[in-house]
Amino acid sequence: MNHLEFALHCILVSWFSTSTLRTLAADDVKVTVNGVASIASTDDNFICATLDLWPSSKCNYDQCPWGQAGIFTLDLKNNILSNAVKAFNPLRIRIGGSLQDQLVYQVGNERFKRCLPFQPRKDGLLGFSAGCLTMERWDQLNHFSNQTRAKITFGLNALVGRKRPAENGSILWVGAWNPQNALAFMKYSISKGYQIDSYELGNELCSNGVDAKVGAERYGKDMIVLKKLVQKLYPDPRTQPKVLGPGGFFDEQWFKTYLHVSGPRVVDGLTHHIYNLGSGDDPTLIEKVHDPHFLDQIAQVYGYISSTIKKFGPWTGAWVGEGGGAYNSGSKIVSHSFADGFWYLDQLGISSSFNHKVFCRQSLVGGNYGLLNTTTFIPNPNYYGALLWHRLMGKKVLATNCVGSPFLRAYSHCSKRKPGVSLLLMNLSNSTTFHVALSNDENPDENSPGGATQSEEYHLTPENGNIRSNVVLLNGSPLVLTDSSDIPPMNPKLVDPSLPITVAPDSIVFVLLRDYNAPACV
Repeated sequence: MNHLEFALHCILVSWFSTSTLRTLAADDVKVTVNGVASIASTDDNFICATLDLWPSSKCNYDQCPWGQAGIFTLDLKNNILSNAVKAFNPLRIRIGGSLQDQLVYQVGNERFKRCLPFQPRKDGLLGFSAGCLTMERWDQLNHFSNQTRAKITFGLNALVGRKRPAENGSILWVGAWNPQNALAFMKYSISKGYQIDSYELGNELCSNGVDAKVGAERYGKDMIVLKKLVQKLYPDPRTQPKVLGPGGFFDEQWFKTYLHVSGPRVVDGLTHHIYNLGSGDDPTLIEKVHDPHFLDQIAQVYGYISSTIKKFGPWTGAWVGEGGGAYNSGSKIVSHSFADGFWYLDQLGISSSFNHKVFCRQSLVGGNYGLLNTTTFIPNPNYYGALLWHRLMGKKVLATNCVGSPFLRAYSHCSKRKPGVSLLLMNLSNSTTFHVALSNDENPDENSPGGATQSEEYHLTPENGNIRSNVVLLNGSPLVLTDSSDIPPMNPKLVDPSLPITVAPDSIVFVLLRDYNAPACV
């Protein structure tokens, strides 16, 4: 049974078990970690967050949740924002989004007399005019990234030089990409010594597109142009930015053609987007993030992407270039709350097990789904979940088998900075406490990994048991900023590793097993 078949088998088992286990709600669960060999690997900086281009006039469902969080107006001098990014050391940040294919750069021959940000426009793409990025603002963004040690992915405009469709209802843009403005932008960045981790060409132009699209063959040829441009401008392979694309929703045939035409060693990261929760105004979102059957469905997409890469582009790696759960700026009730962590951290677990290298959360700040509050920059619960993942979960992904209930989700990786194994447990039940007995696949009759060193446990729960709360407790104490606006210490609870792990209802638990015998982690 291959990886995809195994995942689909688990989904079916979960589906047939869900209705009965919701009522029976078994207390005791056995989790086995296969530490002999890793099943997948991620990038060192798997956790990523986005900074978007949306202006304050971006509105959906009678609300305008972006405020001043777009890159033109974001307060880059805010101490809370800076400290939140610094805490990752480093945080990967993707700058781009829906409007990037209407963004030009005020540099080179494109020194526009009037360089204005996006404005609402009924006949414009996605309801907005073209926008212009000044090099002064680009300097400010790079100063911020240097000060916070962020790793930057920049999304390039992929529609420059193409022709808009005639008035026949088509959204297919034709013609070759014109790289001149991008070339001038890169040269300027090099002259200033700016370190760019990667360049991504286009946003949601693949397959059926959103408001514009480009054919797969044409896109593949344009990726070759971008790759050659990057290789020429950055001749040192050690500092050469990666080339990413297409940054849209997966379509098997489109992605196959794209990889075939672009060819070997052109696309370094195959980026796709995940918004599987549906629209931001869906009243059932709170149920979806608690439903193991619903959460399992996305595994099929990850599996198809993984198999497409194996067959047609083994030189590249899969990235979730943008994942916000609910589209159109997220849900004003769920996306910023503790409950969204069940979706978000589960996505990290599933995508990493399908060999994805990076997962970019939409967004760092802005909309309803920001890791930080759009107005105050105070971290939302998912920020702390992302930070714990970044600090504890290493590159090597281990097979994890959970027997007892689909409402307990379990993922394991080799530990990031200490010997041992890191485990993520999530209890989707609002009424059952699970007592988790760990088993080492090399010693299946043992109930725990054993060893003399205490394990570290990080229990995340919502304030007052309200899963819609924006306040998260770590081992019973609320996580609040320090008096100097720093991220608070996140100290674990030290426990006897021979005892079962108690996972309370509606809780998320990270566990560092220092003495777990895992040859894959040596």
